[in-house]
Amino acid sequence: MFKYRLKIILILIITSLISSCAIFGDPTEVDETTGLSDYEVLEKAKAVELAKDWSRVIAIYEKAEQKFPNSKLSPQFKLNLAYAYKEFYREEEAIAMLDKFIRAHPNHPALDYAYYLKGVILFRDRGFFKEITLQDISDRDISKLEQSFQALKIMVEQFPSSEYFNDATNRMTYLMNKIAERELYVARFYMRKKAYLAALNRAKYVLEVYPESVHQEEALIIQISAYKNLGLDDLAIDTKRVLDLNYPNQSITYSKKDDDEKKWWEIWDF
Repeated sequence: MFKYRLKIILILIITSLISSCAIFGDPTEVDETTGLSDYEVLEKAKAVELAKDWSRVIAIYEKAEQKFPNSKLSPQFKLNLAYAYKEFYREEEAIAMLDKFIRAHPNHPALDYAYYLKGVILFRDRGFFKEITLQDISDRDISKLEQSFQALKIMVEQFPSSEYFNDATNRMTYLMNKIAERELYVARFYMRKKAYLAALNRAKYVLEVYPESVHQEEALIIQISAYKNLGLDDLAIDTKRVLDLNYPNQSITYSKKDDDEKKWWEIWDF
């Protein structure tokens, strides 16, 4: 009987504690910007950044964004918040904040940095270019890499004197070649499946969108083969002239397997 009463008492105590929590509510979030000016908030956030306490840095800048929307430091808050998001692996929020900065401050002196940072955040290899099976190659999404290329391209074209110019162009070269490589991998997959129009479109995309990539020769060869398999011999001949003109000493060699001229172009069996 005593044990039963003790159990009842414990249940009542626990229930009382739970009710007390409900009455007083959740703990109040600490606002480290209370009573500080915009400049003081910026200095405080920079001090916290040194400790790389990114969740705390984000909380400070988010409060600053809310409290000082018309401050001269508002653009700085946005850029610093975007960087903090990146460091805390909240990349989608970082991109959204950079887009917000670009829209709100199209003539800001740090606009080059905004585009550069956006390109860097989107610059992720994600393993697309490692060897992968033909069964799932067409499902691979490289949209973020293409977005990275476009952001860096804007920066390079609009700000040729930027301190980020050289790094941006190096990243663009890498992206251009890797995206083209992936597109031609898909094109070869389509050629094996005899989906010649799909393969042709992939090759044309590489030729038109990334004309300076190192994969132009192969793109032309796939284009010629696709045209031949589609019965578009005139277009195949025209493209062959372009290939011979631009690559007189063609680096890609072939072995003619039989008398079927179409087979001669099947470098993917090589």
